[in-house]
Amino acid sequence: MATPAHSHYDAVIIGAGMSGLAAGIRLALFEKKVVILERHNAAGGLNSFYFKDGRKHDVGLHAMTNFVPPGPRAKGAPLTKVFRQLRLKREDFDLAEQNGSRIAWPGASLRFTNDFAVLESEVARAFPREIDGFRRLDAAVRAAAAESVALDTAPRSARAVLGEYVRDAVLADMLLLPLMYYGSAQEHDMEWPQFCIMWQALYHEGFARPFEGVRKVIHALTTKYRELGGERCMKCGVEKLRVRDGGVREIVLDGGKVITADKIISSAGLVETLRLCDDQPAEIERKSIGRLSFVETIAMLDQQPHALGWDDTIIFFNDAERLHYARPEELVDPRSGVICCPNNYQYSGGRQLPEGILRVTAQANFDRWMALAPDTTAYTAEKKEWFARLQAEALKFLPGDHPLLTLERHTLATDMFTPRTVLHFTGHLDGAIYGSKRKVRDGRTHLANLFLCGTDQGFLGITGAMLSGITMANVHILGAGGRD
Repeated sequence: MATPAHSHYDAVIIGAGMSGLAAGIRLALFEKKVVILERHNAAGGLNSFYFKDGRKHDVGLHAMTNFVPPGPRAKGAPLTKVFRQLRLKREDFDLAEQNGSRIAWPGASLRFTNDFAVLESEVARAFPREIDGFRRLDAAVRAAAAESVALDTAPRSARAVLGEYVRDAVLADMLLLPLMYYGSAQEHDMEWPQFCIMWQALYHEGFARPFEGVRKVIHALTTKYRELGGERCMKCGVEKLRVRDGGVREIVLDGGKVITADKIISSAGLVETLRLCDDQPAEIERKSIGRLSFVETIAMLDQQPHALGWDDTIIFFNDAERLHYARPEELVDPRSGVICCPNNYQYSGGRQLPEGILRVTAQANFDRWMALAPDTTAYTAEKKEWFARLQAEALKFLPGDHPLLTLERHTLATDMFTPRTVLHFTGHLDGAIYGSKRKVRDGRTHLANLFLCGTDQGFLGITGAMLSGITMANVHILGAGGRD
């Protein structure tokens, strides 16, 4: 286990996910003595990767949202701000935009790309009576742009606001499905500011992916941080934060070593961070823990998906009359989810991934998966059963006469994540991918020198996570000196 080189720092960052790395870079740019502490041996948090049978598999990444190409649209865009504030170049991420995606429902389908006009025309085609309301909704979202990223915005129900503009329940559910699956910690709903962030991120700016997957982004961030002289300690978690006189006075590491810092930024999550503080009860904020966790199946193919007639980048599917976004009673709810083909991006130079990949994500019950001991016959059997059931349900939404049989013929290897995987990579209680139901927009805790960044600060997606780290570093540590 690595240990910090110094006993005192200007800032300690808990967690080497996207937000923690971005906060570290930002502080190192201003020559702060900073260390990032990470309990695991890999950076990235939820958006990490692992090796199995010689293959590299992304964890969490279907797409980077907020993509904008170079040009007039890029001015002031979130991704542009990330590059500017972290002193990175566009080529450092090697982003390729999507072919096009789809929201699929029984009897209805909406295509969308990185051009918002495509979604607008699809709504006019499929829901002609709703197009005026849809346009007014889009205007309301754009008008709320400043509110959505403000640190003092009061929460409102996105479903309630959506209902003021869209009367067709199916269209409302269809528009919510991608936004919820890509960022809502609430069951059945999401906060209006987060709805606005995700609407802009998915529908106006859109999807992109590095050719090498998430490790390209992680490599760019860790390399920049190292070049700036930032210190990073892997396999070095925080056991306890000792509190006195309204602040964190000592940071106790796994293994017992104690260090101190003027300021601490934690990306561990709201409840997880509060539980580290020795002035808080062990069950603090139990009601705030998120209930939403997921499973994901991975199939590696001997053909590119487009050769099998599967050209969509991402399909958000629902095979019920209404969307049910909540923890299921069974181990998995296969009625809705996300199908992703990482091959279906416009990679430069005619590059193609060496194998086809098809990933399917759906909601899962954390408690029921955790009741199955890992690496047991029961756990393996349930994974096998739900792998088959989820793929059978999802592949109804792929073109072709028998897409499931096609998939089986061309599959080379498979794997499956469960909520146990989420817990391992993120440390989020109950495997809650999007963290707490309560977001802390200003990042403040009850302690004067302890702040939150990342998922529970409330900015969403990989781009949002990096912006969260940047913003919290600027506001709470750099102050006026961090404005550029």
